Amino acid sequence: MERYKIIKEVGDGTFGTVWRAINKQSGEVVAIKKMKRKYYSWEECINLREVKSLRKMNHPNIVKLKEVIRENDILYFVFEYMECNLYQLIKDRAKLFSEAEVRNWCFQVFQGLAYMHQRGYFHRDLKPENLLVSKDLIKIADFGLAREISSQPPYTEYVSTRWYRAPEVLLQSPLYDSAVDMWAMGAIMAELFTLRPLFPGSSEADEIYKICSVLGTPTESVWAEGLKLANDINYQFPQLTGVHLSVLIPSASEDAVNFITSLCSWDPCKRPTALEALQHPFFQSCFYIPPSLRSKSAVTRTPPSAGTRGALEQKSVRRYSGTLPNLKHASNLPPVKSHVSVTTGVQRKLELNNQDAIKNDKFTKAAAKPQPRYRPPARNSPTSIYNGKVARGVSETAEKLGNMALGSARVPARHAVPAPMKAGGWHGQPHLFLGRSQEIQPGRSLSRKVAG
Repeated sequence: MERYKIIKEVGDGTFGTVWRAINKQSGEVVAIKKMKRKYYSWEECINLREVKSLRKMNHPNIVKLKEVIRENDILYFVFEYMECNLYQLIKDRAKLFSEAEVRNWCFQVFQGLAYMHQRGYFHRDLKPENLLVSKDLIKIADFGLAREISSQPPYTEYVSTRWYRAPEVLLQSPLYDSAVDMWAMGAIMAELFTLRPLFPGSSEADEIYKICSVLGTPTESVWAEGLKLANDINYQFPQLTGVHLSVLIPSASEDAVNFITSLCSWDPCKRPTALEALQHPFFQSCFYIPPSLRSKSAVTRTPPSAGTRGALEQKSVRRYSGTLPNLKHASNLPPVKSHVSVTTGVQRKLELNNQDAIKNDKFTKAAAKPQPRYRPPARNSPTSIYNGKVARGVSETAEKLGNMALGSARVPARHAVPAPMKAGGWHGQPHLFLGRSQEIQPGRSLSRKVAG
């Protein structure tokens, strides 16, 4: 820690305090998270979920864990610094975000989720506070609840923010998977359009009531498994007809409303995967190169705005949207290589810099095979392992993307991509990696609580 100079404390949470600091050697500004509990062994540190999951992921839309330091039994996480989180932008916003801004943010988040889900992890606690923003870039953060899809019981109790919790989790389903992240993204998208939460329940029962008041009460044909889950815990759904989302989100386009409706489907099997979400017409104006086809120089690029599409089309770059005719195998573009580097000489520090590679081959292979879905603790739940589908349609979609050609004209590897859409509109002090306060926020009529 002597290599870092603390600038100021930017927030304090249940599990740790976050500082803004500067690296004395390189001058780089970083965010340092000091954990409140003590850790008495190095093995205990590197086995933390947040460390294990972030070490295996290297993506421009996933926050970078640069270093893990243990000194005097105190654990420090050194992250790349981000200006603020998405909740702060929503809270301080005077007027609605444009659809272009919402599209840009969500497109980046779905790219990060697609990468994460293909490597066998799902986040479980997506919410505006855990999406960090710096100018045009947005990144997924706080992997403290992240789980491997193939992980084995026993499990700790599932805890997440209620307003973004999927109905199968609210009904204590013993099995759920990455579809819970897709539900959360649907609720977050709606909140970006309206600046108000879509399902602001004050308790688990009230949360289900709020969902029913929007989506309508589920029927046997809509979600038979959900009715069974409710019956298992002696819960009776309220009988409500629901409201069309276009009424609740009048500023959203038809494509946006249809997209949010599909993400917030009662049945998790009917929600699109992250890869399928990237192909939705809502993102038709975005330019997408799947991770397997990106050159090293293009890894950190973000999608351009709709206003720059003409320049791209003039350069004969084919946009990825829906059906892809005349697919060709783009084997001349090598995938991004990555490896894991762990400092073993000193038993107190784990460095993960920008050149840290991560051994992803086994995770990519594992994601393509059928794996048991995550089974959280539940009342009277069996201890046996249940196998289920993981990431529906990922293999087929990944294969389709792997065969995609970038167009008839060749694009230089170092060709600069036009700047993405602007997020804009935030001013103030950041409070990174922290959940929102349980007190009523100024300017908001609803209180935001965290169940746990």
